[in-house]
Amino acid sequence: MIRVKIFTNPYIIGAMMRSRFIFQVSVIFLLGLLTQKSFSADIGVNQYPSRPIKIIVPYGPGGGSDIIIRAMQNKLAENLGQAIIIENKPGASTILGTDFVAKSAPDGYTALIVDIAFLVNPGLFAKLPYESQKDFIPVIELVSTPSIMLASNKMPFKNLKEFIQLAKTSPNKLSYASAGFGTGGHMASEMLKVVAGVDLVHVPYKGAGPAMTDTLGGHVSILFTTVGAAKPYVESGQIIGLGITSEKRVESLPQVPTFAELGYPEVNANIVWGIFLPAGVPKEIVQKINTAFNASLQSPEMKQRLIELGFTPAGGSSAHWSTEVNKLSNNWSKIVKQANIKPEQ
Repeated sequence: MIRVKIFTNPYIIGAMMRSRFIFQVSVIFLLGLLTQKSFSADIGVNQYPSRPIKIIVPYGPGGGSDIIIRAMQNKLAENLGQAIIIENKPGASTILGTDFVAKSAPDGYTALIVDIAFLVNPGLFAKLPYESQKDFIPVIELVSTPSIMLASNKMPFKNLKEFIQLAKTSPNKLSYASAGFGTGGHMASEMLKVVAGVDLVHVPYKGAGPAMTDTLGGHVSILFTTVGAAKPYVESGQIIGLGITSEKRVESLPQVPTFAELGYPEVNANIVWGIFLPAGVPKEIVQKINTAFNASLQSPEMKQRLIELGFTPAGGSSAHWSTEVNKLSNNWSKIVKQANIKPEQ
């Protein structure tokens, strides 16, 4: 016969009942927290945006990134229903501003506009404080533009042929400015060095504005920049357009010949810009931002404005921009190897 011992001690029974009660209360409390968190997240997504959105420009004022996003600022605010705050955070070849966004809250209220520096920096720097592939979400490709090579009218050369001849007879005597290590101007200049077989000294600046100022003053020999940034100076005669990387001459600066016309079709360093968000932003918010940018880019007045500034509007899905990012990253990594650019510490 099996005997079952029944506890009749009131202290033991009481302890057991209290433990069971505490367990039940704990489960209910945890379920409540999870439900509340889920509910709060849903409310946040549904009400987005409920306050101004900040877009970080990892350059100083006056460069392509700054020009593009400020041109789109009002139309984007109209489509999102909230003010757009633009903040310049230049420094460390865009790493400072990019890292700021990487470490921002993934709530959709801090975004990044960047050019090819985002794509090439992983191959140019031994260490980065963020991981480009893991810490960001590609949102949309905004615009593209060819690069234009400029020189002050104070320079002894007046065209590309004269510049290359002088560079070959005086290796490492001529210099080129850039908005920073790994930026579009840097990479375009390195591409020219490879194709033309010349040696030039790199003078990096904290943004396109200071680089343009010193180019105008004749303190550096050449500068690759965007058509929009170059246009007023070329038109005023303060600076000479030596070549442009487009397939054909651009309407806004028809006097500047293409590199293909000049015998250097391999110099084809076009620049693209796009929007990124920190990893972890809900996909519904990513889609809302993508939709607002697409609507802005498709606006006839916005299209015309960007074209006047020398940019070609793009747009499209987040997936499309992600594919482009991967393709362009691979292309530019090849240029880094060909130019034998050593990573900076």
